[in-house]
Amino acid sequence: MYHKEKFEKILFKSSLANIMRKAFEAHILVPAFNVAYLPMVKPIVEVLTELRCFGLLEVALPDIEKFGAQSFSAVKQEYGKYENKAYTRLHLDHVPVIDEDGDLVDWNVLIQEALDLGYDSVMIDGSRLGLEENIEVTKKVVKLAHAKNVPVEAELGAVYGHEKGPLPPYEELFRSGKGFTDVEEAKIFVEKTRTDWLSVAIGNVHGAISGAAKDEKKVNARLNIEHLAKIVSVTNVPIVLHGGSGIEKESVLAGIRNGVTKINIGTAIRQAYEKELWKTGRVESAQNAVKEEIRQLIVNYYGIRGSAEILGALLEK
Repeated sequence: MYHKEKFEKILFKSSLANIMRKAFEAHILVPAFNVAYLPMVKPIVEVLTELRCFGLLEVALPDIEKFGAQSFSAVKQEYGKYENKAYTRLHLDHVPVIDEDGDLVDWNVLIQEALDLGYDSVMIDGSRLGLEENIEVTKKVVKLAHAKNVPVEAELGAVYGHEKGPLPPYEELFRSGKGFTDVEEAKIFVEKTRTDWLSVAIGNVHGAISGAAKDEKKVNARLNIEHLAKIVSVTNVPIVLHGGSGIEKESVLAGIRNGVTKINIGTAIRQAYEKELWKTGRVESAQNAVKEEIRQLIVNYYGIRGSAEILGALLEK
């Protein structure tokens, strides 16, 4: 009990930037769970604490606009009821400059809102811009966030799945490397923006968020590990995978060994929540379904039960 309490205190006091850096260096995964509906906050925090696994709760614009997260403020308020900084932090996911429908987004207002609300980290997604434009927007967000000691995640490359219309055949995408993050561009991007974490495209795809496809099982994706290793070698920053649900287990584990530090899980837990709610009409049953899905991922898929204590020990050194 002494060691557990000691490491909890260390993690509680540590900045998220330092925690992620240690996780990157030690090849420890920090899972990030999307809050598509407000009642999902409670089971995510509870199961991470129960399994002594450090992870993030996150909310993206589509969670608010297309599902039931309501607002960044509502998620922050709900998170405040259950917050445990030894095991969880709150991340602003996917604020796009241009969204999946091709519309311009007032990203500056949204980022500033999250910073004012006290989010622990923020993401700006300029991946639909040209390289130089993406760099300029990301630099502005880094300046804003770093002034409050908040780390920034940015994206380079095209993680498909959220756009209108069907996803191109997956094997075609993977073989061609279409949308994959360019290694040399990644080097330039990180050097110029000083972003803390980099979201990349290396075979990962998003689950659909609209139409009938949003209820369908995602394609079985895999990662190009050789391409990942090249990106890590020139950037030396924690790598983020969006579209974490449905990637083949061995591919995921190889990705973690080669620099993937944060994986976003949205579709799997959202569908677990929705299916149980439709079946029973009971929010508590839907929350339990989320718990079981996360428990299975942490224990059987990623094998990171107890990761918080390992991180606490590393941060103590």
